[in-house]
Amino acid sequence: MHSSTPKAAWPRSNDSPVSADDLVALAATPADSAGEPVDPLEAPAPKGASRRLLRSVLGPDIRRLWLAVAVVLLQQVAALAGPVLVAVTINKAIPALRAHDAAPLLIVAVTYGSCVAAAGLLQNMFIRLSVTVGQNVLSELRARLFAHTQAQSVEFHDAHAAGQLASRASGDVEAVRELFDSGIEQIVTAGVSLVYVSSVLLVLDWRLGWASLAVMAPIYWTMRSFRKRSLQVYQRRSTAAAAAAGDMSETFAGIRTVQAFCRERANEDRFAMLNRRHRKENRQAGMEMARYVTSSRLVANIAVAGLVMWGGYRVASGTMELGTYAGVVLYLRDLYDKPLRLGGVLDAYQAAAASLEKIAVLLAIEPTVVEPVRPASLPPLPELSVGRRVSYEDVAFAYCDGREVLRGFELDIPAGQTVALIGPSGGGKSTLAKLLARFHDPTHGRVLLDGIDLRSVSAADLRSGVVMVPQENFLFSGTVAENIALARPDATPEEIRCAAQATGAHRFISALQDGYQTDVGGRGSRFSAGQRQLIALARVFLLNPSVIVLDEATSVIDIPSERAVQDAMRRVLRGRTALVIAHRRSTIQITDRVLVLAEGRVIEDCTPADFTEGRGLSGKTRRLWLDSDS
Repeated sequence: MHSSTPKAAWPRSNDSPVSADDLVALAATPADSAGEPVDPLEAPAPKGASRRLLRSVLGPDIRRLWLAVAVVLLQQVAALAGPVLVAVTINKAIPALRAHDAAPLLIVAVTYGSCVAAAGLLQNMFIRLSVTVGQNVLSELRARLFAHTQAQSVEFHDAHAAGQLASRASGDVEAVRELFDSGIEQIVTAGVSLVYVSSVLLVLDWRLGWASLAVMAPIYWTMRSFRKRSLQVYQRRSTAAAAAAGDMSETFAGIRTVQAFCRERANEDRFAMLNRRHRKENRQAGMEMARYVTSSRLVANIAVAGLVMWGGYRVASGTMELGTYAGVVLYLRDLYDKPLRLGGVLDAYQAAAASLEKIAVLLAIEPTVVEPVRPASLPPLPELSVGRRVSYEDVAFAYCDGREVLRGFELDIPAGQTVALIGPSGGGKSTLAKLLARFHDPTHGRVLLDGIDLRSVSAADLRSGVVMVPQENFLFSGTVAENIALARPDATPEEIRCAAQATGAHRFISALQDGYQTDVGGRGSRFSAGQRQLIALARVFLLNPSVIVLDEATSVIDIPSERAVQDAMRRVLRGRTALVIAHRRSTIQITDRVLVLAEGRVIEDCTPADFTEGRGLSGKTRRLWLDSDS
């Protein structure tokens, strides 16, 4: 017997999606220090996770990356040759020219022109290489985020707003993109420039060279201090941005409800609060940058002034040549200017580091419903049979907030039987349906399909054999035909049409201006609830599963549409095993068996006729039915 415990740690049941107010709290407060469960998206990343992630996405391009480093090394050698050539010109070429020898000056001029041309060509090559590496990394990050988030359990998606998840794939990846677009070049060139210029300074004049390098210590300390302080600031800024994006996404997704209940002003006030928090964190990040730029430039400028004075004194005393002095002064500008310019890059780097850590956190979250290591095959269906036997064996289930819904639950549904579930909210109807669709795994016991534990069946086999039709069916962007063929993209137009005819959807689809090629609009908003239901049933009919779960399939449509849906349901359910969450008498009439659930137990098991006529039912059952049917 298998048992499993949900791994997620967020304190919400599957029936309670995260709200914008939750996101406000997440943006405002750190993880609960008292040991309470926290949202895993806001938990710290595993140690070294962001570095491992970056190494893994860079793996396929590592040779191209090293080639880019080699190219920029050569480019910097060419670009930084100018001060050396100035020193040679002053010390050697000009005295030679006075002696009527123009060859040294001509050599310097040709060398300088060649260095400029080479630097330009090499920089172009470096940019091409770095852009390729950067875009490959970003593409891989987006692909991993999409695949990993899509593979998460339904419980995870119910607990997090779509905008919060989309922020990882858009806002956080965008922060990494900004670093790759310009930051990588500046970081690499600054490092190469530091090594090259330091070496040349030591060759030109070792005293000034060592003095120049000594000044780098306080500049490095300033940069290190900025990095430590700013990382938390950028993490808070990223969280605040995700909260604002999540609130906006949630508001627009529920715009009909917002307008129906005049929530515009309240939503504007809430978004204004989120926006203020985001602005505050942005301002704090800007203040940290201002402190770094001011302090580092102050140190560098004082150092340059002191070194220029010392060099001038040595030239005047005859211990240093004028050309060497000129070269050193020009190199001092490059030595300090590149690290100082890293201030802007550090801003992008810290934002990217914070975002990369958030991406690593999401990628480290394991789904609570996992694929079997060695999947078992479902037995072949007997001839002339399309349904499978469903069994719940000693099933227990509790949500992550500790609320137990089922305990020791037993149920057997013969192949081809349609069962109606009724009862009050919280009685366990939706939980049974989601366990059968394997949106959750039981915390104890097993759910079996023809004697095979659902946890042993591959997701592909399970989804082709068990299909859940939710209360509000989602239509994706695209045509009506594409939505019907959602689970069978290879279906022919004739097969799609036959499925629509079987469910009664063909009548209204054929009346559309573009027929099956009509665009469904945003989430199918141009269709009524009944029409969306018929399209969903056509989708199921085309897939031809052996088990169907209908979650309150007719509770949101009017009476005329309900009749059309009932007829479609009869045709779709014929011969198949089905679990139907029923709220209407008309739904019960198309089933073979009625189960009344309360507090996770079956308190009545009867036929539809006995139930509708009240034969042999307890007074408690009648009250429960009146409550659920009200």
